[in-house]
Amino acid sequence: MLRLGRPSDIWFKPALSVIAAVAPPNLILLALGRLDLAMYTMAGSLCALYAHNRPYAARARVLAWVVLGMTAGLAVALLTASLTSDAAVLVTVGALLAAAQKALCDATRLGPPANVVLTFISSAALFTPQSLGQVPGHLGLALAAGAWAWLIGMAPGLLRPHGPERRATAHALNAAAAHAATDGPGDGHARTRAAAAAAVHAAWQTLLAARATESRRALERLVVRAEIALAAPADTDPKRLRDWARDLRGTGPVPHPGDLVDDDELLGVDAELATGQPPLWLRLGPLAPIAARTALGCALAGYASLAVGVGRPYWALVTAASLYQANITLTWSRGVQRVVGNLVGVLAFAALVPLAHLTQAALVLVCLALNFGAEALISRNYWLGSVCVTPMALLITEFAQVQDSGRLITERLVDTLVGAVVGFVAAVAVTNRRAGDRLGHALTAAERAREQAARLLAEPRPAAGALESARRGLAAALVDLRATADAASGEWWQRALPEERVVAAEQSGHRTLAATVRRQGLLLDRDASTGAEDVRR
Repeated sequence: MLRLGRPSDIWFKPALSVIAAVAPPNLILLALGRLDLAMYTMAGSLCALYAHNRPYAARARVLAWVVLGMTAGLAVALLTASLTSDAAVLVTVGALLAAAQKALCDATRLGPPANVVLTFISSAALFTPQSLGQVPGHLGLALAAGAWAWLIGMAPGLLRPHGPERRATAHALNAAAAHAATDGPGDGHARTRAAAAAAVHAAWQTLLAARATESRRALERLVVRAEIALAAPADTDPKRLRDWARDLRGTGPVPHPGDLVDDDELLGVDAELATGQPPLWLRLGPLAPIAARTALGCALAGYASLAVGVGRPYWALVTAASLYQANITLTWSRGVQRVVGNLVGVLAFAALVPLAHLTQAALVLVCLALNFGAEALISRNYWLGSVCVTPMALLITEFAQVQDSGRLITERLVDTLVGAVVGFVAAVAVTNRRAGDRLGHALTAAERAREQAARLLAEPRPAAGALESARRGLAAALVDLRATADAASGEWWQRALPEERVVAAEQSGHRTLAATVRRQGLLLDRDASTGAEDVRR
């Protein structure tokens, strides 16, 4: 749980973006002597953390929705704070907001930092004294800073307009090369196959969200090559895939695979573009248990914090909200990471607070450095990023006035432990029995997709694009099956999972994928009859 991984390929992008988004508003407020308003500008500025993996056309929409969502949560919190000072009511509203933010972020697949930053801002605002007359001005500050964060998020597109698509494609090629280089049918082969399938699927999602250009079409051809390597690793040259991935760095021309005969293999892309996504309400339905966990856990954590006399129950609430992952096993891991990170983080705060207390300018600069450190380190492991997030959150409370450091440390430690323990107990109490149902649906969908591809393989001349659409549909179904099976296997108190059926569906599905590749002639050194033999087996 605490092992450090490799940093994200673009760790520096959110780290630099948050500095560029936070620094100007904070420095302006510092010059005006109004650092007490920094919480409202930071609500908008922190929106710069989102959507760094999305193409710029999609990023513009997502960032706009994040800014509006952040402002909406802040508005509810400020209005509530202006109407009541009852701590129990404030905790209840914060828990309901946290559950709504968690469900919406998961349903829309917003990506990191997901709901945690939204919940941090809205929960802190709930316990900030307000009057109704102040609310419009505070929301205006958040919107102005959010607009600046939107510009920061979009600015790199001026230099590398296709950077996200190129990175996603390169990642898919490297993952496929790693799979092709793995020998034998053992566990290592299965792991690399699952990782490569997820990377290819993510690359397709990125490309489908981008504008239709010649560059995107060229990248689609490379992702098709990654799919082919995934389907038939024994017939793939890993070095060739890695060379293509390396050539995608920078702004040079997109490499062109020399073995493409025509664009028939891309007809499935056009078919997928026409299908669209399910409605939001359908995506929210399966997330009801996770939302219930979040609401109950955050509420109980806040109430427990009030019961032990801590003055900032929103810290316990945010701790609980940060725990909830796809299943109970991952939630336990995140709880351990959160506690370890916060414990080390309060030690970092104790070391930094003398420097931060020198001047208000020093306080702002230390917080900026911690912002950078949090985003630079969190991709290696959540606990390592929390080492910077914790002292930053503690120092932000001193923007309005200097506070007793010893009391801040004590309250943060108590709230962390209370939030982690109570939040995990709530996760255990609210079982996610829908995980088994979702696995059953994913299993049926994968089997039907395989049968559809097999029927087309049996036809002497399938319709143009039909086999490619079936192949891509089967690949997506297998990715969803693996993700759903992983999520379900980490839950407790549910009926036995059909593990043997899942393994059989994955094995037969990947054999059919290889058969479709050979039937389409995408492997030029193999005869199409080999594909039919694979299907018969």
